Amino acid sequence: MSAEVKANVKKLTDELKETHNITPGLAVVIVGDDPASRVYVNNKKKACEAVGFMSEEYALPAETTQEELLSLVETLNNKESINGILVQLPLPKHLDDKAVIEAISPLKDVDAFHAVNVGKIMLGEYDFLPCTPAGVMEMLHSYDIPVEGKECVVIGRSNIVGKPMGMLLLHENGTVTICHSRTKNLAEVCKRADILIAAVGIPKFVKANMVKDGAVVIDVGMDRDENGKLCGDVDFENVKDKCSYITPVPGGVGPMTIATLMKNTLKACKLQNNID
Repeated sequence: MSAEVKANVKKLTDELKETHNITPGLAVVIVGDDPASRVYVNNKKKACEAVGFMSEEYALPAETTQEELLSLVETLNNKESINGILVQLPLPKHLDDKAVIEAISPLKDVDAFHAVNVGKIMLGEYDFLPCTPAGVMEMLHSYDIPVEGKECVVIGRSNIVGKPMGMLLLHENGTVTICHSRTKNLAEVCKRADILIAAVGIPKFVKANMVKDGAVVIDVGMDRDENGKLCGDVDFENVKDKCSYITPVPGGVGPMTIATLMKNTLKACKLQNNID
């Protein structure tokens, strides 16, 4: 599915180059040497190559100051060849990620984390959607899984996944419950879900007794198990036989997140150049 999205972005990018002589450009900023962040950044660069984008990487040392990072963001805001700016999170502890996100121009905020874009998502009148929730919705659409009237439970309330995920399900007339660490009777709440989305960041957190027979289970987690092996927030082996659909980790939501980032960057490029 992510390959199909990227193929379509490549086709539209080729047309853009031919008709307007414009190539979409994405700048990725990484601070420090977090190994998971490095993997994500490399995957994003590969995706840019695959769809024909120009990409620039800014790898900054861990001791970079807030002023230096904000100065780089300002430079990229003013750089015409760059249509999307992505600052890889998490940042080192001494840096204020909120201030960095707010410094990115909303028109170049292809992660859709800026307060302006978040507000537009609340209203349902958005230019960009956060890449992971948008990737999840695309999966549901591709498999003709209707959201309307369904009980949808999201575990996790982060600004990056949980909250926007709830809003997108709500926009499609799902009945949405967002769970978190203070939720009482979590297993019972999850068991009501027709569509269960796990974005909690705890390995194999969702057990079989939390899943209704025939539910659709989407695992946004990217964790390591006790043997250091990649796994998700869902206990896949024990849950898979209970549900009608389940996404694997790795290889499920992750590739869709990157494909959506490519879509957002292309859209940003068109908006900035007033192209329909």
